[in-house]
Amino acid sequence: MNGEIVTVSNSSDPYPSVEAATGLTRGCLEILSRSNCRLQVVSKSNLVARDIDLLRRVQSMVAITITTDDDDLAKVIEPQAPPPSERLKAVEKLVQNGLPVAVRIDPIIPFVNDSPETLMRRVASLGVKHVTSSTYKVRLDNWKRLSALLPTVTDRLKSLYFDRGDRMHGYYYLQHDLRFQLLKHIRTLVIKHGMRFGTCREGLSELNTGVCDGSWML
Repeated sequence: MNGEIVTVSNSSDPYPSVEAATGLTRGCLEILSRSNCRLQVVSKSNLVARDIDLLRRVQSMVAITITTDDDDLAKVIEPQAPPPSERLKAVEKLVQNGLPVAVRIDPIIPFVNDSPETLMRRVASLGVKHVTSSTYKVRLDNWKRLSALLPTVTDRLKSLYFDRGDRMHGYYYLQHDLRFQLLKHIRTLVIKHGMRFGTCREGLSELNTGVCDGSWML
C-alpha cells in the first residue's frame, strides 16, 4: 500500500457483538497497522475504543454512529446496538488518545431525532470535528420494522414518503425540499458548535463544509 485510505467498513459494522470474543476485526487491524495505509473505521459500537493501540500506529480516524442520545429511544430503534451513552464514552476516549472522530447522526427520522441539539452540544464538547447526517430512506423491509416499533411515527411519515416523496435507487426518499430543510437545520447546529458538516447520498453536496464521511481528517 502507498498511503491509500482503507475503510473498515462501509457495508457492515466491523464490531458486531461477537467481535468481543472472536477478535477478528482486531486481527485485521493488526495487519493493516503494519501497512502504509490510512485507516477509516466506521462503527456503531463502543468496542472500537478497545483497539486504540492499533489505530494509533497508523494515520487513522473513527466515525461512530450515534442516532440519538436517548438510551431509551435507542433501545427501541437500535435494540442490538450498544447504548448511545457507551458510544459517547468511546468517543471521549478516542479523542483523548489523539484520534480524530466524526459522529454520524444518521439516519435523521422526522418526528424522532430531527432536532438533536443536546447530542450536538455533547459531541462538540468531547472534541468531535465532523458530523455526518442523512435522512431515513425507506425500503419495505425497514419500513415494516419501523412500523412495528413506532406506529404513530410511521402514520405521520407515510404520506411524506409514499405520496409526496421521491423514488431513487430502489428507495423512497423524502421530497427534495424537505430533505434540504431537515439537513440544513442539522448543518446549522453543527456549524454553531464549531464542527464541519457532511451529508452523503442526498444530492445536497452544497450543504457540505467537509468531505461527507469525515475522511478529510485523514
